[in-house]
Parts: sequence; C-alpha cells; structure tokens
Amino acid sequence: MANARVWLITGASRGLGRAFTEAALAAGDRVVAAARDVEPLEELTGKYPGHLVPLPLDVADRRAVFDGVEQAAAAFGRLDVVVNNAGVMLYGMVEEATEEQIRAHMDVNFFGAVWVAQAVLPHLRAQGGGRLLQVTSMGSGVGMATVGFYGAGKAALNSVSEALAMEVEGFGIKVTVVQMGGYNTGLFTAGTTTTEPLAQYQSLRTEMEAMWGDAVAPEPDTAAPVIMELAALPDPPRRLIVGSRSFDHVLEMGQAQTDLYRSWEHLSRVAPG
Repeated sequence: MANARVWLITGASRGLGRAFTEAALAAGDRVVAAARDVEPLEELTGKYPGHLVPLPLDVADRRAVFDGVEQAAAAFGRLDVVVNNAGVMLYGMVEEATEEQIRAHMDVNFFGAVWVAQAVLPHLRAQGGGRLLQVTSMGSGVGMATVGFYGAGKAALNSVSEALAMEVEGFGIKVTVVQMGGYNTGLFTAGTTTTEPLAQYQSLRTEMEAMWGDAVAPEPDTAAPVIMELAALPDPPRRLIVGSRSFDHVLEMGQAQTDLYRSWEHLSRVAPG
C-alpha cells in the first residue's frame, strides 16, 4: 500500500501492544513488534509475511534499546508511529516494596520509555516528523494504595512527555500521552511483581481488593480503533483518555482535586509566592 506506515510498538506480544500490532497489520501497515519474548508473535509473522518484524528487546537495557531501534529503523527504512507501551506492575504498599523491586519497576515503566523516546527521536527528526504515543494510565493523576509505584512511573512519564512534546514539535514530531483505561491485558497476572505483605496493612489491602472487584474489563482490541485514528490525525492532542468510563473517572478525579484546592485556598494565599 502506498500510504502504509511503519510502526514500532513495544510490549507487543500481549495485551494492548498485541492489539495495536494486529490493528496496524490489518490496516496494511508494517510493524516492528518489540517484546522480551517474541515467541507469541510467530502466528502473526506467518499471517502477515513481510509486514511484521519481531524484535526481542528489554526496554530496561538502554544500550539494547538504542541497538534495537537501529534494527527497527532499518527493517522497513523508516519509522512513522512509535508506541511506547511496554509496562509492568508492582503491586503492594509503599513501605513493603524493596529497593530492587522499585528500581526494576521504574526501569521498565519510566526509564524504558525514556530510552525508547531518546533512541527514536534522531530518526524521526531526520525524516522530518513522526508520531510518538506514550502509553500511560487514566489513574496516573492521583496516587492509589497498592499501586502507588505504578502510578508514580506513569505520572513521571506524563510529565516528561509533555515536556518532550514542546521540545520536538518544531521538528514535525507529534507526541501524545495516551492515558489508557482498564483493559483485560494480563498486567495483573503475567506482568505483576507482588510485595511481601505486612500484617499492619491487611485491612486496607482487603478493602482495596474489594474495591478493584471482579468486574470484567473490556478486551484490548476494543481500544485499538482509537489508537489507529489517533495516529492518523494531522494535529493530534497532547493528551488523550482512552475509555468511556475512564473519561468520566478522570474528570471526576480532576474535579475532586479542584474542590480540595479551593477548600484550602485561604491557607494557600497566606504566602505571597
């Protein structure tokens, strides 16, 4: 296809990354699909010969990321859409998490995304533009017990991505923070590291588990059409919430935060700064 685009998608072997990969291939585009384990992509390689290049990659390894991006750019001669999707979950209370767990988590969810962005920018700039979709979370604007480090990594990525959008817009590169809602991605199973529970938090842990509930999350492929349309927009937004229910929740959380600030405005205004 004359207008076929080239995608680089991280975390492409399962969940949202897999859904985005399948949608791009179905549209006639070409995809470099990066994942630590690319074996689940073999089926798609056979189904779309010449259109899919699996790329074994651990985004936590900065040198491997830069080498992998060189391979990705060479595979089809360019990169049009880069989806920074790879992510993991650290589940547990802040006090419970070990230094090793925290650093490993941030190495993937924050630093890994930064390494990918740094590695692809020279290629996008040299070709006169491109799209960088930074996958974060609808809940990254607030902190939530048991998933504090997940929210922290995504919040950090939100902030860096906003700065990045300003820095690279003059090169024709469009950056969008994609705040995903809850989807059935397997993140809470295959992608989760759990802390060693402290007894002091058991009642809160039980309360949070009840709040998460047993509601069935929508399948990742239901989000893919949004990503396909977003990637095609000539003037995309810098932030986009993906999910109807999540859109409502984010607005509610924003209003609650505004209400909190207003309730303490008198104290804030005591200082002149």
